[in-house]
Amino acid sequence: MRRALLAITGLAAGTTALVVLKGSPGASQVAQDPPVASPSGGATPSAASLGAKPRATTPAARTPTARTTTTARPGAAPRATTAAPRATIRRVTGPVVENEYGNVQVQIVLSGTRIVDAVALELPQESAQSDRRSDQVDGRYSGASGQVVQRQGADLDTVSGATATSESYRRSVQAAIDRAR
Repeated sequence: MRRALLAITGLAAGTTALVVLKGSPGASQVAQDPPVASPSGGATPSAASLGAKPRATTPAARTPTARTTTTARPGAAPRATTAAPRATIRRVTGPVVENEYGNVQVQIVLSGTRIVDAVALELPQESAQSDRRSDQVDGRYSGASGQVVQRQGADLDTVSGATATSESYRRSVQAAIDRAR
């Protein structure tokens, strides 16, 4: 999963760098305006020397949010280059689910439609025993390598001795998944 994400990110960065560095073949930098002689005989400073921003003519210097750029060569048909789409990262929080040992609340992190992380925002910690069992539930289900990410859903194995907390975690995760749809 990480390798695929890194590969996609690298591809997008490489494509962007090519578009920025290459530019369009006919584009050139805008020269600064030379000083203009004023009626009094002195030179009037150009807009560039007064701190004005130069006009951009290359496609890369325009808005970076464009997904498709078209480059044209003299006498050739325009060709479109499409950059890889960026994955949308979202955090969706499930409801607080109560049980006899305390409250459980889970937040999932999605990249596009894939769950990439699960975080327990609240777990029972009333006693040393419930704290220990909550740690077991958190260790098994949460994180980028937990069961929620591995199984891409709320079909989780019950942690022995922490049945109520496991069920509450499952319900909060399922509600977060339902909210994400």
